[in-house]
Amino acid sequence: MTSKKSIRPADRISVLRLHQTLKMARSAHAYVRGSTVKFYEWLEQQKRGTLPEGPAVWICGDCHAGNLGPVAAVDGRIDIQIRDFDQTVIGNPAHDIIRLALSLATASRGSDLPGVTTARVLEQVIEGYQAALRQDADAIDAAPKSIQLVMKKSVARSWKHLARERLEDQKPAIPLGSKFWPLSKSERASIAQLFQTPPLHHLATSLISREDDAAVELVDAAYWMKGCSSLGLLRFAVLLEIGTGKRRDLALMDVKEAIAAAAPRYAGEKMPRDQGDRVVEGATHLSPHLGKRMVAGKINQRSVFVRELLPQDLKVEIERLTVSDAMKAASFLAGVVGKAHARQMNAATRKSWSAELDRHRSKSLEAPSWLWSSVVSLIGSHEVAYLEHCRKHATQATP
Repeated sequence: MTSKKSIRPADRISVLRLHQTLKMARSAHAYVRGSTVKFYEWLEQQKRGTLPEGPAVWICGDCHAGNLGPVAAVDGRIDIQIRDFDQTVIGNPAHDIIRLALSLATASRGSDLPGVTTARVLEQVIEGYQAALRQDADAIDAAPKSIQLVMKKSVARSWKHLARERLEDQKPAIPLGSKFWPLSKSERASIAQLFQTPPLHHLATSLISREDDAAVELVDAAYWMKGCSSLGLLRFAVLLEIGTGKRRDLALMDVKEAIAAAAPRYAGEKMPRDQGDRVVEGATHLSPHLGKRMVAGKINQRSVFVRELLPQDLKVEIERLTVSDAMKAASFLAGVVGKAHARQMNAATRKSWSAELDRHRSKSLEAPSWLWSSVVSLIGSHEVAYLEHCRKHATQATP
């Protein structure tokens, strides 16, 4: 745990590493969400032909359930879409299906649901995904109550809710403490320079309620301890004041470092060379609501991407599930991922990809054998790694 005392720039890395260790030790489900590299290592060990090879599309790359949720568009519309793109690449869409299925199966096991429920969850994942490819909304289960509640909460939220949650106050300042830490002089200067550029001015004024030529002033900024697998990279919260007088508005911007994706990509496919541009490009294809609210830039010569945090942007938290909720969540969230992939394919490609996914179905289980064997293997390897992670943490924590 971090104390309420703010952390100096020179002390960040050790504190962030401890926080990441603690966060991943909370549960097997938390470990799966934070151990993205373990998933990629498993993928590298698979022989070619073990998994179906889908069309070359932008994929999330880290498509666990917590990386989906309500996202607001610049015109105020809200939809549940993918909301994290650090690992986005042009790659095999089957990787997103497996990652999502693994997180849902782990959540089901963490909810003490019977093993047969895991099998049924995987059936619903593939059914929901293929329904999205067919553009058959009626075949995708309605969102379970837990996701419906998140959506209702999203629609009802305002700046006051965001300020209380993120800043602990509605005053125009970022309170230094356990989450927000002071900047170095060079970081502060580079952030100020970034937000003077035309692309960032456009981003700040892009919401439909703001004037395009409104004045934009940087009010405050701080280092932000946020996330799990990305802890240790640059992350800043920047508070802006937009407009003047009665039209004055506040905006909280999330600035995050972009590094080379660890997710496997298809060879020969062209992607932006700059890592921030890669993230924005992937987001634009996978989650238009969010992609149109993102801009790439540089902080001290390091690539970053920037988005405004809106009150409606929330993540789906799946902790305790009933059997019914597990089924509905699997179908619904797989449908969200299927839509993100399908919008990048023409009708013929969607049809052929769906047919490829149907291969190796068994008579007793609707989920393809490749999905079942992949998730079973991953659950086993992640459980071993999780227990070893906890053992090391306990050993290090013991005087």
